[in-house]
Amino acid sequence: MPTELSPTAKALRAMEILQARPGVTAGELAAGLGVTERAVRRYVGILREAGIPVESTRGPYGGYRLGRGTRLPPVVFTEPEALVLVMAVLDNPADDLVDSALGKVVRALPEHVGKQAAALREHASAAPDRNSVRPDPTTTSALVAAIAARRRVVVTYGQDTGSEWESEVDPWAVVVRHGRWYLLCHSHRAGALRTYRIDRVRAVRQTEHGFEPPADLDPVAAVEENLGAGWEFPTRVVFHAAPEQVAPWIRPPMGRLEPLDDGCVLVGSTSNPAMYAQEWLATVPFAFRVEGGPELRAAVVALAARFAAAVD
Repeated sequence: MPTELSPTAKALRAMEILQARPGVTAGELAAGLGVTERAVRRYVGILREAGIPVESTRGPYGGYRLGRGTRLPPVVFTEPEALVLVMAVLDNPADDLVDSALGKVVRALPEHVGKQAAALREHASAAPDRNSVRPDPTTTSALVAAIAARRRVVVTYGQDTGSEWESEVDPWAVVVRHGRWYLLCHSHRAGALRTYRIDRVRAVRQTEHGFEPPADLDPVAAVEENLGAGWEFPTRVVFHAAPEQVAPWIRPPMGRLEPLDDGCVLVGSTSNPAMYAQEWLATVPFAFRVEGGPELRAAVVALAARFAAAVD
């Protein structure tokens, strides 16, 4: 921490550490501030004089923590934090609401911190990710609230085809993957784990039924594995290459890759055979044979005909 900061600035930094790490010891706080434990007690005194209750507990398990009902000052960003915030938004091109919120944050920053952030926001651009879809904030908030309360919900879910249905689910987690937001849940309608795109959730209604998620749940891994299963159209593709050669080209949503004689087989399902053929299979640089299902075979035939016509 810069030594030229004033005692007030160091006291505010001490408060940030107390917010992030309740129960931090005097030694840990001193290390975080780059000062002595005696100086730490002085900064704690400054906070208390300002009306910020800092509680302390003695003993081997003692430490400092902010008292209940503490009224905190505005959030303070360092210049690197402000720049990273702008970069994170640019990595995922914002809609008008996010852009407006970011503008308010940048304008509220102190001049010496906000100047670079404002310049980065003004002069840097990002091409939108066509696969990125931001769900409705109210819907997302309702799902997160149910996850936190461990309450079962009834979701109304729709697809691009126009079909729509209701499903009672135990919401386990929300996972953001490659610009898309997913709800990982146990569906009582299907009696199995399911992954729903939150931008397709039309309504959420919380019920009085509670649930307990699996103790060893890894939400990201579960979503990756589940995206290739449980969809409307089955898929089965045989590759004439070793599994270790094909594996780097296979995304989890494409299905499960298994050894097969002198090659390997990819078994899964999809809701969009045309996309599966054009955007996924066409990128794999190994010979393959589509054995099923009929929808995927038809999509590959149509794609092959289009490519053949391009050089006819």
